Amino acid sequence: MLEWASRRLRAAEPIGVTNGPETPVKTPSPHVEKKAPIALALGGGAARGWAHIGVLRALDEAGIEISMIAGTSIGALVGGCYLGGKLDQLEEFARSLTKRGIFSLLDLRFGGSGLFGGMKLDKRLRDHLSELSIEDLPKPFIAVCTEINTGHEIWLTRGNLITAMRASYALPGVFEPVECNGRILVDGALVNPVPVAVCRSYEQPLVVAVNLHYDQFGRAAVIKHSAGAPSAPDAESEGAVAHFRAARATRLGITGVMMESFNIIQDRISRARMAGDPPDIALLPKIGHVGLAEFHRADEAIKLGYEETMARLGELERMQKIVF
Repeated sequence: MLEWASRRLRAAEPIGVTNGPETPVKTPSPHVEKKAPIALALGGGAARGWAHIGVLRALDEAGIEISMIAGTSIGALVGGCYLGGKLDQLEEFARSLTKRGIFSLLDLRFGGSGLFGGMKLDKRLRDHLSELSIEDLPKPFIAVCTEINTGHEIWLTRGNLITAMRASYALPGVFEPVECNGRILVDGALVNPVPVAVCRSYEQPLVVAVNLHYDQFGRAAVIKHSAGAPSAPDAESEGAVAHFRAARATRLGITGVMMESFNIIQDRISRARMAGDPPDIALLPKIGHVGLAEFHRADEAIKLGYEETMARLGELERMQKIVF
């Protein structure tokens, strides 16, 4: 009877408790939630590209890891400075720009391949990035350019970081092309304004694109029009006359025509390439009202990029979890 009671008592003892020497009780380790890093495709857009700074600030605040950056034009400039650890300096520079200050950075040239040589801006970059190479960066970085002689899409994946960034934002007719190992390179937005395909080629599972042209509504329309002057004062012709007068009142000038033409090219190519190879998520800052040459509006552009990213954090974090 006593032996039976003793066995019942032993059976009722909590698991892991013994009458012998104490043994450590193993407690389950807390679950650590893994999140997949994202590859960033930073698109071109001239002055609108300051929005990329706000995007990167928001991603850093949210603790979202970036596995690589592919950048076109100003996207290459911002992405390269970020991976080079100089985003603070770039942001300070961008916010300090005024209308007059912008022209002080441009060295006007006559008889060359562009209106500006860009060497003053190049010097500012060298003051901070020195001789840093793409290979020195902590994550893969690709600057997208266009070879002017062949039309080839060129991916700069190694070599001098400043040269790569300069080549990627060498807007034809504005900045002189950049010679790089026997190739004459200009702005990458001529061939790939939002380089999603670059990230895909690096076998990245999650690609987030920042498209600065989405906010350009109504620019893809096809309109039938007459090449002659209006012959009767009907409603349609009156509208045409009003449109003509408005166009005359807002003449763009040579630089304006080049910038707006380039804007149309980027918008059309972006639509086509992203339709064929879409990102997992596209961040679309509402920044269409900022002119391509309005670099002095950095405060506004950075804020818009930050707000768009913060508004989409839920989607970004959900996407990261799905992969795991």
